[in-house]
Amino acid sequence: MDPYIDLLKILLPELLITHFDLTGHQSEGDLLHLHFEEKPDIPKEFSSNQVIAHGFHKEITIQDFPVRGKKVFLHIKRRRWLDKQNKKVMQRDWNLVAQGTRMTVEFAAFLKVLSQY
Repeated sequence: MDPYIDLLKILLPELLITHFDLTGHQSEGDLLHLHFEEKPDIPKEFSSNQVIAHGFHKEITIQDFPVRGKKVFLHIKRRRWLDKQNKKVMQRDWNLVAQGTRMTVEFAAFLKVLSQY
């Protein structure tokens, strides 16, 4: 296995590493931007349908845990899928962003715990 993938699994939500490809990154001062695109693998939940990749949704940007003093922003492009039989556009149901925030669920939970002290 790629040692960089193992490192990313420690630093980032596992969901990103499993279902998304890292397509780019920029480090600007105290900011780190990581860009992800959903992998073109057909989701298991659509395996009973004839689906094809059908472009991407608008990119979302969410804030994650800081890394080495840098604010981390994840830029995520989710894939759309087209059911070839009924021409219905489908998508996976991702819970990437904590409700009412622009940060990952894990980071929001971490901050919630910190605020209790």
